[in-house]
Amino acid sequence: MKHLRGVLTLLFWLVVTVGLAHSQMSKVKTVFVVMMENHNREGNDAGASFNDPDIDHNPLAPYVNGTLKKIAAQPLQYFNPPGNHPSQPNYLWLEAGTNFGQLGDTQPGQVPGIKPDSKHLVTTLQGAGISWKAYAEHDYGSTEFHVCPLDFSHVDVNHLAPVYFNDVNGNLNPKSPECLEHVVPFYHLAKDLSAHTTAQYNLIIPNLCHQGHEGISSCDPREPGSNTRRSDQWLKKNLPMIMNSDAYKNDGALFVIWDEAEDTDKYSDGPIFFFLLSPLAKGGGKTAYTNKIHYDHSSTLKTIEEIFNVTPLLGGAADPKTKDLSDLFR
Repeated sequence: MKHLRGVLTLLFWLVVTVGLAHSQMSKVKTVFVVMMENHNREGNDAGASFNDPDIDHNPLAPYVNGTLKKIAAQPLQYFNPPGNHPSQPNYLWLEAGTNFGQLGDTQPGQVPGIKPDSKHLVTTLQGAGISWKAYAEHDYGSTEFHVCPLDFSHVDVNHLAPVYFNDVNGNLNPKSPECLEHVVPFYHLAKDLSAHTTAQYNLIIPNLCHQGHEGISSCDPREPGSNTRRSDQWLKKNLPMIMNSDAYKNDGALFVIWDEAEDTDKYSDGPIFFFLLSPLAKGGGKTAYTNKIHYDHSSTLKTIEEIFNVTPLLGGAADPKTKDLSDLFR
């Protein structure tokens, strides 16, 4: 009987703890998702052979290792979905919980698995009255975009998942009103933060030079030659802009996510870096918290849907085995 009481007490406190974490998640008012590229957190450093070295403890990433690791809630076992490469399948997965059978990089209109009625995150949010916006930084050497970006003329469009869906791109219409309203140049973010006009869900896509992508030769010569160092400096410059905003301070949550791993063998899917910065996170965005729970992009999608209390859970987010990120919240 004494043993049974002990087990019941443990279960009670487990339920209470999980309930409190979900309660903190439900208090989040504004979500920011910043997407980075193509580096393992740690592994066998195979990516270093093509300039995508592992980032943990890497001197090329002093802001990640010297600041973010010390103030963020972060899982040590966060992965891209198994075998989900290259980049585009991971961006689609974060938007819809599936890659729609796509295992390559394309542009809108070239993914047969995406149907006119395919469900995805931003319009699920919009249908529930949750505002959203996607901010895309134009590639170095290209001009700012003033249309719905549907090809590679201005941005690396395969990183901009919402525009792959007909209810956003208006059947591949570069003047789609829905797209023009919600998919905007990156410089709008500073204006919206300052004017207190930030949406509730904000997807932020740096350009190829600033995401950490390998093999990008045309970048600002005033910036470091290392793609890892360039991405680290971009984060150092731009994350404080978000964290100093009222939208963040008033129950905001900032997710910084690397899209996929670059190492080989057992590290081919990760672990990759994931950071949660939030006044509602464990550590409050001021001290570090880590766990060793296994997560992937389905976990992030599930968490965002739970934060805003929207259904249905999409794709892998609906899998009963998918763990949400509630342990990262207080």
